[in-house]
Amino acid sequence: MANGEVKRLALLIDADNASSTVVKELLEEAAKYGTVTVKRAYGDWTTQNLVGWKEHLHRHAIQPMQQFAYTKGKNSTDSAFIIDAMDLLYAGNVDGFCIVSSDSDFTRLATRLREAGKVVYGLGERKAPEAFIAACDKFVFFEVLKKQIESAQPVQVPDVPDLKGLLVDAVSETTRENGWASLSAVGSLISRNNTSFDPRNYGFKKLSDLVRRQSYLEVKEMPDATGFVHVHVKFRAT
Repeated sequence: MANGEVKRLALLIDADNASSTVVKELLEEAAKYGTVTVKRAYGDWTTQNLVGWKEHLHRHAIQPMQQFAYTKGKNSTDSAFIIDAMDLLYAGNVDGFCIVSSDSDFTRLATRLREAGKVVYGLGERKAPEAFIAACDKFVFFEVLKKQIESAQPVQVPDVPDLKGLLVDAVSETTRENGWASLSAVGSLISRNNTSFDPRNYGFKKLSDLVRRQSYLEVKEMPDATGFVHVHVKFRAT
């Protein structure tokens, strides 16, 4: 894919394992990363469990993928989801995948898609297993999207990595000879090492807003080839 070209994304939803309350926000989040050309939701639509999802399908042009539970205790929805994802991979019509689930069964799928050179965005609840979160290029928690609906006030998502440690380490690792690190380099390093990192987890919409509120960091605007905003550690974390 040429530089600057918009990524084509497949949004695959494990409706049995995802909340319908954030459908609109899920689509808006996915749109930040590319153009969603495939939208599918998997589950047994003959049951009452997915009633909450049904009203959203036509409204958002999401294709329901019917999967009956043929064997008790076996999740046939996951199998259909994975088979379709691999078909899409081999068809070569998408550049990346948005996997909406909190299920550990999709860990290997995410890994396999990335091995094939596809970008993978995970969206699920905070309870999602660490292995699945780490298998994605980026993972966004439903809790963040729900907070956007419920309140305009910043509310931190619980059980996220210690912010001070993340920032100080990343700034220190990317600091150049002039004693400053570009914010873009800091953000890239943190995201590579922590796929679930998101300023919204800590109550801020943007990384630049977040760092400006940290007393142990100094921030200045200094346009150069590495970026516009630069940061410096005032003193070490204790």
